[in-house]
Amino acid sequence: MSVKAEIEAALKDAFNPSRLEVVDDSDSHRGHAGHDGHGESHFNVLIRAEAFGPMNRVARHRAVHKALGDIVARIHALALDIDA
Repeated sequence: MSVKAEIEAALKDAFNPSRLEVVDDSDSHRGHAGHDGHGESHFNVLIRAEAFGPMNRVARHRAVHKALGDIVARIHALALDIDA
């Protein structure tokens, strides 16, 4: 399973989002730190879920990182756009 698919599955399971977009942005980071030439190192995630409604920005980010578990340790960069 690709890292992108793992991210999508973990976030769907944890938050049942109304909108989820996971973009592998690794190719635009070729030659930069953290890019090993194999891809799947830099991701942009847009997620919308009711579960985020009562949370502040920091709590939302913590919740997403917790849901992703060890996936976060296997990538170099994760940009998050989180809202209810």
